[in-house]
Amino acid sequence: MFQYDRRFIRNFSIIAHIDHGKSTLADRLLELTHTVEARQMQEQFLDNMDLERERGITIKARPVTMLYQAGDGHIYQINLIDTPGHVDFAYEVSRSLSACEGALLVVDAVQGVQAQTLANVHLAIDRNLEILPVINKVDLPAADVDGVKRQIEDVIGLDASNTLCISAKTGLNVEHVLERILTDIPCPKEPPDNILRALVFDSHYDPYRGVMVYVRVMSGEISKKSLIRFMANGKTFEVSDVGIFVPDERTVDILRPGEVGYLTATIKNTTDVKIGDTITLHKFPALAPLPGFKMIHPVVFAGIYPIDSSDFENLRDALSKLQLNDSALYVEQESSQALGFGFRCGFLGLLHLEIVFERLSREFDLDIITTAPSVIYRFTMTNGQTVEIDNPAKYPDPAQIDFVEEPWVKCHIMAPTDYLGAIMNLGMEKRGELVKTETMSASRLLLTYRLPMNEIITDFHDKLKSVTRGYGSFDYEFDTYEQGQIVKLEIRVNEEMVDAFSCLVHQSKAESKGRAICAKLKEVIPQQLFKVPIQAAIGGKIIARETISAITKNVTAKCYGGDITRKRKLWEKQKKGKKRMKEIGKVNIPQSAFMEVLKAESND
Repeated sequence: MFQYDRRFIRNFSIIAHIDHGKSTLADRLLELTHTVEARQMQEQFLDNMDLERERGITIKARPVTMLYQAGDGHIYQINLIDTPGHVDFAYEVSRSLSACEGALLVVDAVQGVQAQTLANVHLAIDRNLEILPVINKVDLPAADVDGVKRQIEDVIGLDASNTLCISAKTGLNVEHVLERILTDIPCPKEPPDNILRALVFDSHYDPYRGVMVYVRVMSGEISKKSLIRFMANGKTFEVSDVGIFVPDERTVDILRPGEVGYLTATIKNTTDVKIGDTITLHKFPALAPLPGFKMIHPVVFAGIYPIDSSDFENLRDALSKLQLNDSALYVEQESSQALGFGFRCGFLGLLHLEIVFERLSREFDLDIITTAPSVIYRFTMTNGQTVEIDNPAKYPDPAQIDFVEEPWVKCHIMAPTDYLGAIMNLGMEKRGELVKTETMSASRLLLTYRLPMNEIITDFHDKLKSVTRGYGSFDYEFDTYEQGQIVKLEIRVNEEMVDAFSCLVHQSKAESKGRAICAKLKEVIPQQLFKVPIQAAIGGKIIARETISAITKNVTAKCYGGDITRKRKLWEKQKKGKKRMKEIGKVNIPQSAFMEVLKAESND
């Protein structure tokens, strides 16, 4: 059994691009340290969500404590803090890395360094972590170990001379990884004093025990009955249980400096727990929190509506349950004339939106639709006031707007050199600015772009994958707000505005988007007894139009022979009737039409 000694604790994380073998390596480490018995073992053990297994990605970080008897006879406590790899969760990754002293950089021997690897390894370098490069999948026939070593040295700037070459699938050389973790990654630093400072790097809601807070203790100690305080909001709670993950929760008496574990307390709302916050004792508080904490703000907004309005209450319950385990999800109720009651939700990015949508559909068996995603625009009014708007329904009076700013991102794209022209065309189409081009190897390039976020969140990833035949990867980070010609595109059916199709777009894209929506609506709205105009407008100016022709009835069918004036009289009568019908008639847009147009917008 492990006797507490700070010198024999190692805290590390694994950094990798999607599908480079991070979860498989974690499985092998769990087996080697006998943390999980062979009969309980399954692939991607730490990814316990169906969606994670299907997509091969880590969505929810999960720590695990492994005890390992090394060659020197000492028992080491090795804490693996598993992190999500995707750019949407970059803040959570940065907090998890802050809880570690080292990181394994896993690179696929076939694919080489990818965009996400680059982003996350820079987060680790910024935190002065000890980084161990590991080349995985060396057993594959297409493996290029020497080429990948050169990329690690040239692109990341790490010494690759003592890189470990492993195959996580077969277990080749994985035991050397364990030994290197013990020798190369430093033990936790000596705490400056005995005042409690614990970093919160994640949390989840347990239906029986309430909120479980994942912590790394930097200094001081936490035990049951401790009265703790969260420094971000000043709230105080009594600790009811502390423990470690092995990999399931196991209660311990006390968590000491350098250890990673969980605590439960009298916390009822997950919103009280902020990722990156510092926990201290209520009686003897720390003077300052640990550095790096910031509030997580949603970046992408979309409306989520039930297809059947009777599912509204079920959708509300489902979203509140998801919020318990996902503090970054923002939800507020809204209503639309066309789609009825629903919710305006904020997400960290497009992957986050997809995951929430999938989980609502699968875990709660709901039929839902999302409106086209949008970002937050900053409006500066003529009176000097600044307003942040993500919903076209809240668009202010154009006469009172001084200027509008839109968010821009810095984007790193990695791809084979053959596709440079196609990527540059895509960048121009998306209003991007090429900042620099770097050559990573004879066959691969790293392009740095600045792009408006609005252009990235819809279909940029799909288009990049299609123009590079699946070889391109990209990663982005928020850069700044810049002035842009942002306008409100209104869609009118029979002179009436339909709020569900309104959106905020850049002026240069308004006409093409308006034409596309009008053309789609012409296909899906059924014919009426009168002509129905479908218009796209900016303010009072019509920029696109389609007309649904009327269902015609041959009123002169009963006239045979005789004078033409009889037919003319009937046609005039019909024309007057149609005119009156158009004045009092309403076009009921069927629900299926909304579904079709919103699907078309998301698949554009």
